[in-house]
Amino acid sequence: MTEFNNLKIYSLDHATLEHYPKWLNSEIADKHFSNLRHQLNWRQDEITLFGKTHFVPRLQAFYSDLGITYSYSNIKLAGLAWNDTLLEIKNEIEKISLLKFNCVLCNLYRNGRDYAAWHSDDEKELGSDPQIASVSLGAQRIFQARHKTLKQFPPLKLALEHGSLLLMRGQMQRYWSHQLAKTARPVGERINLTFRYIYPN
Repeated sequence: MTEFNNLKIYSLDHATLEHYPKWLNSEIADKHFSNLRHQLNWRQDEITLFGKTHFVPRLQAFYSDLGITYSYSNIKLAGLAWNDTLLEIKNEIEKISLLKFNCVLCNLYRNGRDYAAWHSDDEKELGSDPQIASVSLGAQRIFQARHKTLKQFPPLKLALEHGSLLLMRGQMQRYWSHQLAKTARPVGERINLTFRYIYPN
């Protein structure tokens, strides 16, 4: 791990994580959280795994350029038009990352029982090696990553703070999986924004 200018860089097998713990100051992060919590069109989808259907353990919203859709685990999300807050955050991330994004998947974790199981953001419409930008607002939660096949690489745990930015670069989605685990401790609401680029059909 390398750290400089409030940036922590984790060099992984075929991948790099860039963690900006205080990318947004607390005042701006508070404002963004409040705006997004009340303005986004949150929904709770159902997912079927191993023949059983249940609710996705978090709320979601999907925003994008015109005509973009995103599908995962048999859930299809049609992109809503960008709102001002999401567009402001996207533009700032594109400046710092030198990447281009045309959509964002928003997740609202209401408490410690809401979670995201082990997965990779590797759907075919994201291209061969998606570059993902993740913004955290609200309660701090633990991001975990593990190599898909090689046990010699130790799992990684990162505390994602209010106002932090995490860039998943390189072949992260091909070689690594990640999760946001449940927690039994009392924890408040958290909004996570994952900016992606979806290639047109």
